[in-house]
Amino acid sequence: MPTRFDTILTDSLIDKHTSTGAWNNKTLLDHLDHWTSETPDSVVSRDPYGSHTYRQLSADAEACARALVDLGVQPGEVVGIHLPNWYEWLVIHLGALKAGAVTNGLIPIYRDREIGYMAKKAAVTVLFVPNRFRKFDYPDMVDRLRDRLPDLRHTIVLDAPGEDPFTSREGFERWTDFLDRGTRGSPGSAGSPGSAEAAASIDWETRRPDPNDVGLILFTSGTTGDPKGVMHTHNSVLSASLPWPDHLGLGNGSVIHMASTFGHLTGYMYGVCLPLLIGGTGVFQDVWNGEEFARLIEEFGIEHTSGATPFLHDLIEAAKTTDRDLSSLRHFCCMGAPIPRVMFHEAKELLPKLNVFGGWGQTECGLVTMTAPGDSDDKVTSTDGRALGDMQVRVVDPLGEPIPAGTEGKVQVKGPFLFVGYLSEPKLTDEAFAGDWLDTGDIAEMDDDGFIKIGGRSKDIIIRGGENIPVTYVENIMYEHPSISQVAIVAVPHPRLQEIACAVVTLREGHTFTMDDLREFFAAKGVTKHYWPETLQCLDEFPRTPSGKIQKFKLREEVVSRHDK
Repeated sequence: MPTRFDTILTDSLIDKHTSTGAWNNKTLLDHLDHWTSETPDSVVSRDPYGSHTYRQLSADAEACARALVDLGVQPGEVVGIHLPNWYEWLVIHLGALKAGAVTNGLIPIYRDREIGYMAKKAAVTVLFVPNRFRKFDYPDMVDRLRDRLPDLRHTIVLDAPGEDPFTSREGFERWTDFLDRGTRGSPGSAGSPGSAEAAASIDWETRRPDPNDVGLILFTSGTTGDPKGVMHTHNSVLSASLPWPDHLGLGNGSVIHMASTFGHLTGYMYGVCLPLLIGGTGVFQDVWNGEEFARLIEEFGIEHTSGATPFLHDLIEAAKTTDRDLSSLRHFCCMGAPIPRVMFHEAKELLPKLNVFGGWGQTECGLVTMTAPGDSDDKVTSTDGRALGDMQVRVVDPLGEPIPAGTEGKVQVKGPFLFVGYLSEPKLTDEAFAGDWLDTGDIAEMDDDGFIKIGGRSKDIIIRGGENIPVTYVENIMYEHPSISQVAIVAVPHPRLQEIACAVVTLREGHTFTMDDLREFFAAKGVTKHYWPETLQCLDEFPRTPSGKIQKFKLREEVVSRHDK
């Protein structure tokens, strides 16, 4: 691996997690090979546009790998996937792994500002985008970003179903032409280094990644203005999925649903990885809709899904009016926000065979704690679960000393699910750890049974419908507006999304600022809509400490009281 993938992984850590079986020293390719051999004609995925078998996925992944090699991709280079939850996401990811490349999953709602930063930071050399998705033109965005992405050599465009086919133009290659490289070599290049003859002689074993190599980079929100690139090895990210089959009774043939984006760790681990680990079928939605989910449950016999709490809300609303058979759905794991007690009991009443439970985790450490079927209603609705697998969780005081059960403190975790460092940020990596414990930045208390209850976040993050909004990042953008003197982003309650962002501003003398101004400004800055504040309050001044710091807790109280009126 290139030196920029410097990690905190050590031989002793590898030996420790390997000896306990937490790391099984396999990559996703090994699991694909196994199930392609065992059940080649079983369906591995269904997306809104078709279904594919393990045999097809294996063949398409190899064609993709050959095409990447034909483009000159070397082991350790980064391939960016900026796609919705389509079958091709799996093909590209597995093809990249086979070619020895690292995948950078990019959430489809990200726009110029986020992609410009993330793809540059990860040094993406090949980027995969749709031609259009949800009315956004991705190739036009890439053209706007070219001067900011010095490492980008190739952009591959996939036709979005229902949209006009992409018309080839300079700087882009169509997906079908790209994949042809992997089946018959570069068009018109017979006998060249990129020909099928040369591709046939690829030394795949040399390129095949070691399970302890960095295989995935996902960017996460943090307390600083810029996102951080979280590096996971094949072992670390797959170990976070391994406890699930035994924990939930999933196995060969299980049907698993995913609507959370594959560019998010939840979508990746439990949409991309989990079906391949157990020889199951993944049913994917590229655009979430509760009524459509109900249809998919009935048609395909979906047994399990994972998603943010608003997804459960929408399923409940769909269940109230549908006459579809939803009895196959046995598990709904809610992530990213607490499960409201009323919602939990509503789900039990409407769908008596459904087990609703929750979990807590971060991009840096996967899903660390979880409640489970069999836990009491009180545990499910009032806690975030207890440690999974070989993970360890503790609650400590400000000096880092463990504190008694029932006492609120900082959450620290350690174990095999942990990431191996922030991309090109060794100082930030060091600061994130207290010895071998990751300081998560969350506040919680633990009960006598080891269940934790997240009480707040010391990190300045708003969780909107299970997705993080990086507060400092958004505030820094708003400070670029000429009318704004000071800004603070705070959370206000929302009945479906749990919380949304409110922009609180003071204005320069003689200036005005409205929600229309805010929307126009964020659109011009190319910021993903998910990050846009959804309410605005203009104040004459902010509450402050004697040293001049904004007292956000007081500001939040004032904003919420105004919001509720």
